[in-house]
Amino acid sequence: MQQLLNRTFLLISVCASLAAFFFAYHAGLDLEVTVVAATVATLVAGMLFERFAPYREDWRRNRGDVGTDVISAVVLVGMVEPLLKAAGPVALVSLLGAASIAPSEAFLASLPLALQILAATLLIELGRYWSHRLHHMAKPLWWLHAMHHSSERLYSLNNFRFHPLNHATNFIVGMLPAMLLGFSPEALLGYLALTQPVLMLQHANIDLKSGWLNFIFSSNELHRWHHSSDAREGHVNFGSALVIWDQVFKTFYLGGNNRAPVQVGLFADSAAYPGRSGYFSQLRSMFSPGCCVG
Repeated sequence: MQQLLNRTFLLISVCASLAAFFFAYHAGLDLEVTVVAATVATLVAGMLFERFAPYREDWRRNRGDVGTDVISAVVLVGMVEPLLKAAGPVALVSLLGAASIAPSEAFLASLPLALQILAATLLIELGRYWSHRLHHMAKPLWWLHAMHHSSERLYSLNNFRFHPLNHATNFIVGMLPAMLLGFSPEALLGYLALTQPVLMLQHANIDLKSGWLNFIFSSNELHRWHHSSDAREGHVNFGSALVIWDQVFKTFYLGGNNRAPVQVGLFADSAAYPGRSGYFSQLRSMFSPGCCVG
């Protein structure tokens, strides 16, 4: 039973979220509430799963990092996300004007919802792929992204450890182009219904063996390599929820015969980053005189 659950948990989570979304869509229910409920359900199920059947026992121990992850989650979910959600449409109208997006909006609105979701997913994931990759390439951007890599273990709440500016950049590069082109709100919520379960399990300390799904989704099996403290292993698998663009741009890495890196955390050349400090120390470090040089 345990092995079957390890092999099917990701697929079940994604399918359940999409099923709930399309049921709510056809029943005229609130789609945003449905997506949030499915996301929370996946996160809670993953946390319970890793508590009773962890991939690595030592990753269950609090290393003084839980407070950092909880504070970051509260900031992102309670402050940054609502602000981005409110400011995004306003920024589009202010910069470009409603008339500028009308032609593409009319075209996209005529497409079936499933096709809109597919197209929006590919576009958003392309933007997030390059945002993520650039955060590894440019020193100032890496200093923002280093907060996410500063954890020395992987477990569910790591998913929420992001510098607000890093999170905002990912939103701008990923979501705003899709909003600009006129994808419907239903299509954007459909994208979230597809991808949020993947993200909620991406850092989970669970021994998932997702098989062929690893060639589509950025599973925790793949994402462990991205968090390797060895830079030769860590600059891979940049996709947010999908790894399709990693395969296109040759940054996909499954790990060969090895199942996980020896160690996760910051790269050796980022020793100047205060990775073991609390959330607010890491937050402020971007604005310190010595930042961005490691």
